[in-house]
Amino acid sequence: MTAVHPSEQSADVSETLAKGRILPVVVLDDARAAAPLAAALTAGGLRSVEVTFRTDAAADAIRAMSEDPQLFVGAGTVLTPGQVDEAVAAGARFIVCPGFSPRVVAHCQQVGVPVFPGAATATEIQMAIDAGLDTVKFFPAEQLGGVAMIKALAAPFRSVRFIPTGGVNTGNLRDYLALPAVLAVGGTWMVAPSLLAEGRWDEVTTLTAAAVNAARES
Repeated sequence: MTAVHPSEQSADVSETLAKGRILPVVVLDDARAAAPLAAALTAGGLRSVEVTFRTDAAADAIRAMSEDPQLFVGAGTVLTPGQVDEAVAAGARFIVCPGFSPRVVAHCQQVGVPVFPGAATATEIQMAIDAGLDTVKFFPAEQLGGVAMIKALAAPFRSVRFIPTGGVNTGNLRDYLALPAVLAVGGTWMVAPSLLAEGRWDEVTTLTAAAVNAARES
């Protein structure tokens, strides 16, 4: 299979994420909740979502959410090349990893799907650059030093964009989005497990809309 250049394969995804600036990070135990969740997110003004491979329902949820033409669906917590294939087959249009795996990154590039690997250190960011990538997931953001740490890392790595995830919430959202190096933020507050389990879709829409408005004001 012919490899696709990383800058070409990730351009559309990066543009979509940059427009919304909020990436909901979803953990679904029941794929039947995927369709109403997709509708709730788009009603709130978002067009991107990351469905994590933390449950057995992940692939079916991605498949169901990908049927919504308004939604750009990606797969998160991807740890192996096999999960990459499973996610892409289900309709995932980008891959997010909690850490940097050369095998997973190479496989994503081989199959032509954009990948945002996790990076917690300067060494891992350098590895991403060496692999031809210019955007990384900064995870877990708050535990690693949050806004101050991203500022420090962005100084030497001026071409790199960050997607901080982990501990991002309504209280610090604007601080992260104010950083030029931040492409978008990953968050769970608008898709909290209790909201999804109880089918509180109106509340998901309300929280999503509030997040979108906050992002626009940042």
